[in-house]
Amino acid sequence: MQLATIQPTVSRPNLPTITQEEAAALARTTVNLFRAWQLSDLEARLLLSDMAQRTWARWKEGSIDRDLRARMAILMGIHKGLRYLFREATRGYAWIRKPNQNFGGQTALDIMLRGEITDLIDVRSYLDAERGA
Repeated sequence: MQLATIQPTVSRPNLPTITQEEAAALARTTVNLFRAWQLSDLEARLLLSDMAQRTWARWKEGSIDRDLRARMAILMGIHKGLRYLFREATRGYAWIRKPNQNFGGQTALDIMLRGEITDLIDVRSYLDAERGA
């Protein structure tokens, strides 16, 4: 008996690939978002997969790996969700540091700083649900 070859499937075939140029623009936008959120370098590095300080200082010039691209895209989705929920941008920027009973009294930043990409996804999903997306 001969085994049949099973064709591999793509897990998420409809998701577009982020090009290097788009990743560079995303990196610049992410840095600006972190400034608006008033994050320390340590907090920013933790959100970007516990990036080393030296890498943080150089990452914008080099190639950006798939995980980092995904993290930055999710962070932009969080930013977008906050902009939809709050008319005043400063209120949205401040929201990430305010305790939230839906997060067990923790802040959104506390959740995101746990380091897993799923933590970022959880915050984004919460914001999407809040705005009815």
